[in-house]
Amino acid sequence: MRLVIGAPGNGTVLKDAIKERLAVDRRVSSVVDLSAPGITYPEVSFRAGRAIAEGEADRGILICGTGVGTAIAAGKVPGVRAATAHDLITVRGSVENYDAQILCMGQNVIAAPAAWALIDIWLDLRHDPTSDYGLKVGEIEAYEARRA
Repeated sequence: MRLVIGAPGNGTVLKDAIKERLAVDRRVSSVVDLSAPGITYPEVSFRAGRAIAEGEADRGILICGTGVGTAIAAGKVPGVRAATAHDLITVRGSVENYDAQILCMGQNVIAAPAAWALIDIWLDLRHDPTSDYGLKVGEIEAYEARRA
């Protein structure tokens, strides 16, 4: 799986801890860090969203203070769904139900070991487009296509 990861300054510590674990995970073929000194949460989120929308990455992980700002910004990129999740049920639902390509977390909300435990599961999750939720995701995609 090709991943992008990114964070503004208030997510760097957690981002770096997660990136270190991803770098040695056999399920991950590449990890591109989109962070830069002074980058804002909207800009790093737009970069991650574009990388996914343009087929350069399969999924992304964004870290800010709460995970909310990055999810809002990344979700503005057409074709991208981002979800903030800090618990197992939400992480599972974000992919299995809603086909979210970007997982957003908050450095001020979750500790690195707990974040990694969830990301470890997240890496194996898949969306079933034939499920009832698949139809709903299709409805969202159709709405977005009409607005483009």
